[in-house]
Amino acid sequence: MFVITGSTRGIGKFLFNEFQNSAIGLYNNTKPETSESDKYYCVDVTNVEQILSWRDQNISNLKDIVLVNCAGINYSSFASKADIKKWHEVIDINLKGTFNMINALLPIMKEQKFGRIINLSSVVGQIPVIGTSAYAASKSALTGMIKSIAVENAIHGITINNLNLGYFDIGMISEIPKNIQEMIKEKIPCKEFGNPINIKNAIDFIVNSNYVNGTSIELSGGLI
Repeated sequence: MFVITGSTRGIGKFLFNEFQNSAIGLYNNTKPETSESDKYYCVDVTNVEQILSWRDQNISNLKDIVLVNCAGINYSSFASKADIKKWHEVIDINLKGTFNMINALLPIMKEQKFGRIINLSSVVGQIPVIGTSAYAASKSALTGMIKSIAVENAIHGITINNLNLGYFDIGMISEIPKNIQEMIKEKIPCKEFGNPINIKNAIDFIVNSNYVNGTSIELSGGLI
């Protein structure tokens, strides 16, 4: 069973549609555009009580869990001018929210002796991009986190990995001005943004590969 956070926008929505026959979608602010409400649950990933309540009410459906953490936000600002509340909100959702979901579902995975945890991270955590201190911090922190969780849980049949995404024709790319988008494309060896189907293919690979663990897979078209 796929559990996909941020399932009603951008990449999360795309992945939910790809895996919908075996997926549960979590969302917070953006309501789903579908009548299949039984597959969606409104859960704030920063609210531990909400997560645990959802988990306990749906525990009978949580079998062979593949947790895909897509929920995330961005905030662009020079560090010297940053709104502290907005900066912290990025960390709360992108990093703490990701851990909250992992923490809530790990006990079930351990009991079932199976689990796949896949976090959508970003190349922005590795390359310098002006104005992204909050986003870069939230994503680069996932690297250290997964290594610890991987060695704690590998014996239980659980793997955890990051997908370090470059720029794709979906999601947050729409927030970038067109002239900046063209500049970014020039830095990508293939000179184009990624097709999101590559993200789905990478998830399939991780789900079926129990020896891929504690690592970050680059999906950036060679962007460095």
